Amino acid sequence: QVQLVESGGGLAQPGGSLRLPCAAPGFTSSSYAMSWARQAPGKGLEWVSGIYSDGSDTYYADSVKGRFTISRDNAKNTVYLQMNSLKPEDTALYYCAKDRFSSWSQEYDYWGQGTQVTVSS
Repeated sequence: QVQLVESGGGLAQPGGSLRLPCAAPGFTSSSYAMSWARQAPGKGLEWVSGIYSDGSDTYYADSVKGRFTISRDNAKNTVYLQMNSLKPEDTALYYCAKDRFSSWSQEYDYWGQGTQVTVSS
């Protein structure tokens, strides 16, 4: 059974950092590209970042480029989103998603339950 479990969310100050792990118990996540997306209060889902199955290529939304870093540890079946220089507009529920393919296609078949990130002073 495919499960994606996000954690690491919480309250951060503007300019601060958080790291979000997404664990994938029950299946071999190393065979698939993975992504992070977010949904701010009252807004639609926004894709944030994606990574190939082997970590060889990464992609970022313009809104987070240069501040966020996606990575993966396939030995631990975990994908990470390192978020630096956080802004209040980064406040959202962050989701991890599994791609259908090893390369990043943005065709997602499984999603986690989300972890809340709030950026406020």
